[in-house]
Amino acid sequence: MAIRQPREQARFWRDRDTGGLELLRARYITHSFARHTHDTFAIGVVEAGGDRFTYRGAEHVAPAGSVVLINPGEPHTGQAATADGWAYRMLYPAPELLAAATAELTGRPGQRRIPFFAAPVVHDPAVAQLLRDLHLALEQPAPALERQTHLLATLCAIIARHADDPPATRPTAGAGRAVDLTRDYLDAHYAENVTLHDLAQVAGLSPYHLVRIFRRATGLPPHAYLLQARVTRAKTLLARGWPPVRVAHATGFADQSHFTRGFARIVGVTPGRFQVANRC
Repeated sequence: MAIRQPREQARFWRDRDTGGLELLRARYITHSFARHTHDTFAIGVVEAGGDRFTYRGAEHVAPAGSVVLINPGEPHTGQAATADGWAYRMLYPAPELLAAATAELTGRPGQRRIPFFAAPVVHDPAVAQLLRDLHLALEQPAPALERQTHLLATLCAIIARHADDPPATRPTAGAGRAVDLTRDYLDAHYAENVTLHDLAQVAGLSPYHLVRIFRRATGLPPHAYLLQARVTRAKTLLARGWPPVRVAHATGFADQSHFTRGFARIVGVTPGRFQVANRC
């Protein structure tokens, strides 16, 4: 019986909820990149195999599990480091986006400095997992709030841990009123496509600072609290006999499959099974 060989495949797209962020998910075997540059950062995680590339006068290999950090305008190549090629997930954030994330870290919105990454390959399992989770969240239906929060948290973590001159992080201070306002807003607007900018305006805080104090106060990031609020309302409607399709629409889920996944993550069973149990 012939062994099936992996095939080359690639998907490139832009995410509307994060300002048109460009993303790539690919597996390459024989493909090689000519020497080229990006006007954005190129940040990604290698999921399988290895990526061999030249960059800043040296050759580098990024094995599975490693994080790749390429600065804007820097010529580099790319090819497989193993016979089976390599699989990776990349995002291409504009320099302005990382400068904004740097300002979020410091709590000084007027001081936007574009970070520089001296090491093109880093071994950081926590950041690798953040990048993978972010990429997956941007590849499937998810609320704008979840996508934006994931992106901000990931960029801030990369800057804080791997920038050449990382900024001092603003300490988390108590802001009970801001947390209460945010929670009340999410409870009232659970069916809407709430954005991180919306919440920051309601709370009167920067997005990054809001996420940090909200998580510290409630144990959940805002997007997880929003999911909880949606599921709580969905349970009530399902118990009243509403069809799951109608419930999904009424509680702000992107579609039926998104509703089923989100509901099961919180309740442990699908909406249909929950409804059947409440009829008994």
